[in-house]
Amino acid sequence: MSVHSARVILASASPRRRELLRLVGIEHEVRPADIDESLLPGETPAAHAERLARAKAHAVAEHEPGAVVIAADTIVVVDGEVLGKPGDETAARAMLRRLSGRTHTVLTAIAVARESQTESAVESVDVTFRPLNDEEIGAYIATGEPMDKAGAYGIQGYGATIVERVNGDYFSVMGLGLRRLVELLERVGAPYRFEPRGTLTG
Repeated sequence: MSVHSARVILASASPRRRELLRLVGIEHEVRPADIDESLLPGETPAAHAERLARAKAHAVAEHEPGAVVIAADTIVVVDGEVLGKPGDETAARAMLRRLSGRTHTVLTAIAVARESQTESAVESVDVTFRPLNDEEIGAYIATGEPMDKAGAYGIQGYGATIVERVNGDYFSVMGLGLRRLVELLERVGAPYRFEPRGTLTG
């Protein structure tokens, strides 16, 4: 059985993750997982992201026997501190000022659950912002894009213009590392295969 012949469920409401699965031809349903995402005492950022991804996968898989469930969690880390989604524009401004002209780390954990098996991994990517002035930060916030993103930016949108360098997997920064996903699908017995999209004409 390949992932293309399986019933695939994405345990996330993220439009970016949906877009990435469609990009590589993985048909899927969406069943967002509702879990407590609080950081546990003494938990490292990588362990936190991986625990949440696995918890999301389990929360959906236990109600969807036979399905391949894909879950992910993306966090931004700077100075050892996890930056979540900004609660308001003031928080977004503070985050963007903090990231301006600096390198931070994006951690994206992916978990794939099938039957009683769950495989997971974490990708770490270093992202460097160009220096931003207050006017630019205010204009970016006014687009609305930062408000539902960890670290108050989205690399696949307007935020692409403030990123100077990405050292690692770009798709992980978007929220779903495709190379790592393929590896995890193989491990749970639902390997990815290249599928023809149809005959091109013209």
